[in-house]
Amino acid sequence: QVQLVESGGGLVQAGGSLRLSCAASRSILSSTAMNWYRQAPGKQRELVASIRSGGTTNYNYADSVKGRFTISRDNAKNTVYLQMNSLKPEDTVVYYCNAAFIGVIAGDYWGQGTQVTVSS
Repeated sequence: QVQLVESGGGLVQAGGSLRLSCAASRSILSSTAMNWYRQAPGKQRELVASIRSGGTTNYNYADSVKGRFTISRDNAKNTVYLQMNSLKPEDTVVYYCNAAFIGVIAGDYWGQGTQVTVSS
């Protein structure tokens, strides 16, 4: 089993920045994908950013956050980050970390979510 713990959410003014962290309880070198999703009340969960590992590492972003958000990982700390700049009120939602692991801990794991609130 893998536990994912998000942190870094909070309240920020429009145009500000936040950095979300997702700490995994196991080595993220065993993951094939590390993702950040977000979900507004009554809406489907949306993929915001992802790092997919294989022969090469691929980074993907939702159109709504391209140029503003950056996903990164620190393998030594088993942590994935989401740097969010130029935040907008519409970015106000709960953000979830998600990871797909292989091997003996194979499975799809989710964190508990962290609230981001952007005031106008």
